[in-house]
Amino acid sequence: MSSPINRRPLKTRSNNLAVSFAKWISSKNITPNQISILSIVAAAIASYCLLQSKSGELRALWLIASIAFIQGRLLCNLLDGMVAVEGGKGTPAGELFNDVPDRIADSLILIALGYTVNAPILGWFAALMAMMTAYVRTLATSTGAPTSFTGPMAKPHRMALISVACLISCFELHFAKLGTVLYGSLIILIIGSALTVYRRTSMAYKYLESSVND
Repeated sequence: MSSPINRRPLKTRSNNLAVSFAKWISSKNITPNQISILSIVAAAIASYCLLQSKSGELRALWLIASIAFIQGRLLCNLLDGMVAVEGGKGTPAGELFNDVPDRIADSLILIALGYTVNAPILGWFAALMAMMTAYVRTLATSTGAPTSFTGPMAKPHRMALISVACLISCFELHFAKLGTVLYGSLIILIIGSALTVYRRTSMAYKYLESSVND
């Protein structure tokens, strides 16, 4: 699992409830890698809920369920690292389990969002851009630049945007056409991800070039 230096800075990691929960999990026969895999399950269920929310009387309930499982995915992302590092249960292959499930979970949710608003190309493109933000971060680190989790559309920001959009969408029939809010969130996510890729690439470039000049 990632060293503390290369971990995403999260205030929730110091939350007393999160710390207590992580300690409890650490005391059980549960590995951080299993928690990482569980994040994919949560994302898959969130994706299913998004697709079911396209129309119907239960649309609001499906959207709320989507939010719940998106947050469940993020909770898994928080706990796997805490159990690995603070709980001392990290494994040599932990970095793979820390990163690969994230890419799968992102793709599941974003592609499903595209189909939900009848714009599958946008969903696939959003998934690609999300993948690029992680790729640039990993590439920069491998070349000797500091690990950067800067936004404006890092993973927590992407999931927060979609969650808020789902919540607003529960009431959008009162002020907009069905699917407008989710469609707009997808556009914002793509633009924000492109800016994130640019910022991370630029930061790595400046650091590496300055290191050579020094």
